[in-house]
Amino acid sequence: MAVSLSAAVLLGVLVWLLWRYAGVQAWHILICALFGFYLSSSTVGPHIANALRGVASFLSRLHF
Repeated sequence: MAVSLSAAVLLGVLVWLLWRYAGVQAWHILICALFGFYLSSSTVGPHIANALRGVASFLSRLHF
């Protein structure tokens, strides 16, 4: 649960930065959000979530 919340916050910040500084328009953000919503409810959604958990697990084991 903490990983998905952190990922959501990170992605939210990235979307805000793109909107603020890269000239992405609000309707682009809306289309991407809708795409993400429908993608997560598809059969590919659990595979994406597992891949993100794996990446987060790998990154948490790295020592910088």
